[in-house]
Amino acid sequence: MSMDEHELMVQVQEGSEMAFKEIVRIYKDRIVNFLCQLTGDYQKAVELSQETFMRVYFKAHRYRPIAPLSSWIYSIASNLAKTEMKKMRRVPLISIEEIQNSLPIEGEGSNPSESSLIRKLRAALDSLHPRYRIPVILKDIEGFSQEEIAQILKKPLGTIKARISRGREYLKRELEKTPRRRNSYSKNEEYQNG
Repeated sequence: MSMDEHELMVQVQEGSEMAFKEIVRIYKDRIVNFLCQLTGDYQKAVELSQETFMRVYFKAHRYRPIAPLSSWIYSIASNLAKTEMKKMRRVPLISIEEIQNSLPIEGEGSNPSESSLIRKLRAALDSLHPRYRIPVILKDIEGFSQEEIAQILKKPLGTIKARISRGREYLKRELEKTPRRRNSYSKNEEYQNG
């Protein structure tokens, strides 16, 4: 951890709002992005990031500089996201009409194959159990090392390595499930048209 972050946390522990604002400035976008990847909902990610930073401020006295500040903040965000995902699985949040109204119109976007791949990746990531999704996002999207992820999630390094490997394997299998088309005709049409 840089001295600057350590000094900022000491100041936050002493009640400095300016130091807290600086920590929020440094981490806000990264935390929102991380939470959005986990929840798949930008508004929920913003709410959870606000809760994350409220906890950083009000629990600053609990912070110990044995690990990078980022590990402590991501740990708070990760725990909040896990709790939120459990709630989301229990309670249906949207109606079928809302889903139908939110479906993209065919032809939207500049590159349909890219948006299709992104949608498929998002769906595969969303279907991944949080025990695998969180380490994969931290590693492959947020760029943390496996050691840092072990600190964030408070799990043994071997467990983190296994979860990243299993999560990646699941994503690979899901992305390989693309239906194959020989051409625009079905077999029946080929036979009828000669």
